[in-house]
Amino acid sequence: MKQFFHSDAPFSLECGETLPSLSIAFHTYGSLNEDRSNVIWVMHGLTANSDVADWWPGTVGEGLFLDPSKYFIVCANMLGSCYGTTGPSSINPATGEPWCDSFPRVTIRDMVHAHQLLAKHLGITRLHEMIGVSLGGFQAIEWMVTDPQIAENVMFCATDSSCSPWLAAFNQSMYMAIKTDPTWGLHSLDAAKKGLATARSIALISYRGPFAYNMSQRDPEEKPDPFFHRVQTYQEYQGKKLCDRFDVYSYVRICQSGDSHDVGRGRGGLENALKRINANTLVIGINSDILFPPACLEELAKRIPGSRLELMDSKFAHDGFLIEHEKLNEIMLRWRESR
Repeated sequence: MKQFFHSDAPFSLECGETLPSLSIAFHTYGSLNEDRSNVIWVMHGLTANSDVADWWPGTVGEGLFLDPSKYFIVCANMLGSCYGTTGPSSINPATGEPWCDSFPRVTIRDMVHAHQLLAKHLGITRLHEMIGVSLGGFQAIEWMVTDPQIAENVMFCATDSSCSPWLAAFNQSMYMAIKTDPTWGLHSLDAAKKGLATARSIALISYRGPFAYNMSQRDPEEKPDPFFHRVQTYQEYQGKKLCDRFDVYSYVRICQSGDSHDVGRGRGGLENALKRINANTLVIGINSDILFPPACLEELAKRIPGSRLELMDSKFAHDGFLIEHEKLNEIMLRWRESR
């Protein structure tokens, strides 16, 4: 069940602006044990929500690595999203209307600050395990560097310690596509839907990669129109599907938070920052991931003292962690047994 934490205290952002208040949507699964030592905190990706069982099927349940019979699992919707946490779709108390394009830019560090406030509200001072995937991995790495004692164990999957030029290029291409929509900038949550659909089409290429597309979207040998490809309707469908559940301003603000990501910023560089992580650390890469290639995960693991690297074999590229849940469960349960 979705729950909400609300704070009336001003929430300061790295950009220098201040939100007058803060709401955070979150889900919990299972029960907190007596000494509060069984908490697993999960941080989700770009357009997901706080309901892990919804966006990460095959991972929540008895015998799975997110087992509510053993653990108290928390997942909070990230700052800037449109699934209940304060973001562009929230009401600006100064105007009585949604923030839309006037919502300030937030950073990964701002998102972590929001997680910390929720943890304090829940009375959680130590995590048994922290799990961050994709953009959620950005937050998990930042939290572990900010507070190395927060978690005993941590798993980073399909992520990186900073925004690479490769990722920034995809983001910039999406912004360019969005801003060609003549309705971009209108003070409406329905603005730039065509631009958002195009941006989603660009993003999907980086999420799925060539193997997954060629495996699932191949045309029949005989087709009446030589200019038509099955994948064309797939891209259009996926663009519309996102537009039905997301607004463009939330999408842009969250992508911009990814642009801000660099755990070495103000800390003497990445190597110095990552040395601060002293938890039992598992780094999971996906061998076909083109957004965060295996070399990125190898470099991340190399810089975290005593960390363990696992490369998951998948033809689904970056989305492999969402689709190949059986392989992920096996890796996670094996890691727990070994520590």
